[in-house]
Formats: sequence, structure tokens, C-alpha cells
Amino acid sequence: MRRDIHRGSRTLATLAVLVCLDISASCGRGAPSPDAPPVPDVGVVRVIRKDLQRTLVVSSELVPFQQIDVYAKESGFVQKLNVDYGSRVREGEVLAVLEIPELQAQLDEDAADIQDATSQIGRAREELGRVQAEQNVTHLQFGRLHDVALTKPGLIAQQEVDDWQAKDLAAAARTAAARAVVESTQSQLTRVRARERRDRALFAYARIRAPFTGVVTKRYANLGTLLQSGISSSTQAMPLVRLSEDDLFRLVIPVPESYVPSIAVGDAVDVRVSALDRTFAGRVARFSVDVEPDTRTMHTEVDVPNPDRVLTPGLYAEATLTLDRRPHVIAVPQEAVNIDGERRTVWVVDASRVAHLRRIAIGVETADDVEVVSGVKEGERVAVGDRGSLRDGEVVQPKEVQLLHFEQ
Repeated sequence: MRRDIHRGSRTLATLAVLVCLDISASCGRGAPSPDAPPVPDVGVVRVIRKDLQRTLVVSSELVPFQQIDVYAKESGFVQKLNVDYGSRVREGEVLAVLEIPELQAQLDEDAADIQDATSQIGRAREELGRVQAEQNVTHLQFGRLHDVALTKPGLIAQQEVDDWQAKDLAAAARTAAARAVVESTQSQLTRVRARERRDRALFAYARIRAPFTGVVTKRYANLGTLLQSGISSSTQAMPLVRLSEDDLFRLVIPVPESYVPSIAVGDAVDVRVSALDRTFAGRVARFSVDVEPDTRTMHTEVDVPNPDRVLTPGLYAEATLTLDRRPHVIAVPQEAVNIDGERRTVWVVDASRVAHLRRIAIGVETADDVEVVSGVKEGERVAVGDRGSLRDGEVVQPKEVQLLHFEQ
């Protein structure tokens, strides 16, 4: 019995020694060797899908869609002025009435000429009727004598027949002359009426009307001011007012050469006006289709509706044009992309914590992200930050980081 107890005690002691030795050996194997290089820490982010868009922000000045100086067509004195600074007018509304006595006198003369020409036509038509009646009598008499001379030769002298024939021809000539007088007087009346219409059209310009709906931004003339004709090149004509269309503005922006292929009519534009602390919706309405050789930019115009009329000419605005939209594409941060000429690469850290340099093909680039067409897959980890010390195939310690991007 005692021998068995001693034998069991020696067995337990032996097992305890073996366990201690095994633990010591295991502890020795797990300790890092002083000569082994440390595993570098690498910040990584996951490759994800997101919506990307490339934008262009350009500052410019808002100008009215239309703005003109309104001149007088005919010279005259301002007799009535219906508008002033800030007056809103509609197309066709009378802005001012000019006093033009010379044209009024001309219209009176035209009316008298029309009456005179009308009277002349009446007299000419009466004369035409009289000579036509005489010609009818003469022609009938000549016809009777001519018929008798043919049916009963010798009954009527040929001399008498010839005399009536001459009278018939003379009457026809007088009729033709009277008809020509009627036509001449009718032409005269047509000319006088045409002159009267012209003078009346010119006199209508005494009422200066608004060519489009807008607001008066400047007034040059006062009551009694003599306005010279705006079509005369020999005088320095003064305009009546300056008229601006204020329900629609245009923003002229110079688009850089590299962005020209992405511009299209109808593109939406966000127009930010800092002075009003508001953003307005605009659209690309037109562009010049050519690049200026000195600035390497293309003249582009954005129409900005102003239904509330809060925009005013001269305000500065920032136009944000969305050039490319890529919904739900694979994207990596700009900080992850290595640039070597035309070559683009990223460091991919696999599940075994091994870093691999991988070439990628890119699409749209924004300020923060890059679309990856090929080279990486969604969910993979790419290194960001300092990547200059990484080696292909090197074991690293990945640490997922959150990149903070600030709006420009």
C-alpha cells in the first residue's frame, strides 16, 4: 500500500516537471527575437461603392438677360414721361410721348393731298363717262353707215362713211386718254396714301414704347428734353432710359479647355449668391463652341430665372457645374492612389496582412475620391497615408482609419 502511494507521488512530480518544461519551451518560442524587424503599422480603408460627380466652380457677375438704352426714332421734345428709376414696365407700354410738330403738319398735308387726289379721280371718272358716251354714239352711227354701204352699194357716199369712221376713231382715242387720266389720278392717290402711312408710322414713334418687359435702371431725359433721332450718325443722340430684363439673368462663365468636352446645353448649374445667402437653380443655355486662343477658355452662358426679383445686376455668384455623374461605382480615396506618370497604383493589404502593389485603371476623379474601373474589388483594404516605406509582399499591421475631408 505505501509502495503504491510513493509510486503515485513520483508520477505526479514527473508530470509537473514535464508541464513546467513544456510551458517554458512554449514561452521561449513566443517571445520576439531581438534581431527581427518590427511589423509596420499601416492605415487602411475599405474599398466601397459610392456616387461620384466631378464639378467645376467658377465665379462670375450676374448680368440682365437683356439690357438696352432706349432711343427715339424721330427727334422731338419730351412732352410726357411715364417712367422713372425703378419703374417696371411691360412690353409695348408707353414710356414717353414726344412732341413732333413737323410730323403733325406733314400728316395734315397728307390728308389734304388725299382729299385733292380723291377729287381729281372723281372728275377724271366723270370725263371718262362723258367721252365713252360720245364714243358709243359715234361708233353706232359709223356701224349703221358701214352696214348700209356693204348691203346697198351706192346708196351712201363713201366719203360720208369715211368721215364717220374718222369720228369713231377720234372718240376711241379721247376715251383712252380719259381712261389714262383716271389711272394717273388713282396712282397719285396711291402715292399720297403711301406717304401718309409712312408719316403716320413715323408719328407713331412719338410714343416711345418698351421693347420688352423689364425695369428702368437709368433715366437720361426729363420733361422738355430734346431727344435727337437715334438712327442719325451725325449727332450724339441721348437715350431716354435704360431698360433691363429682370425676370431672367445670365451668368457668363469661362470654362477651362480641359472641361469643354463635358459641357452640354441643359446641364443643371447651382448658382450661389453670397450677398443674398441663397442658391438659385440655373441651366447651361448656350456656349460659343470654340476656345479662346489667349485664355484657353470657352464662353459659356447660364440662364438664371429670377421670378421673385431678388437678384440685381452686378451681384457676384459662384456657379457650380456638374460635369460627370457616376452612380454606385467602386471608389478609393485620393490618398490611396500612387501616381507614376500615366501609371496609377494602390497598396492592397490582404487577409493575411500582406501588402501588394496593384495597378488600377481609373475613371472620374473628384477632389476626394477616384473611381476605380479595374484593379481592386469592393471590400478590399487599401493603404492610405505614408506608403513610401512599403515593400511588395511585406507583412504589415493594418489599422482601419477614418479620413476627414473638408469642403472647399
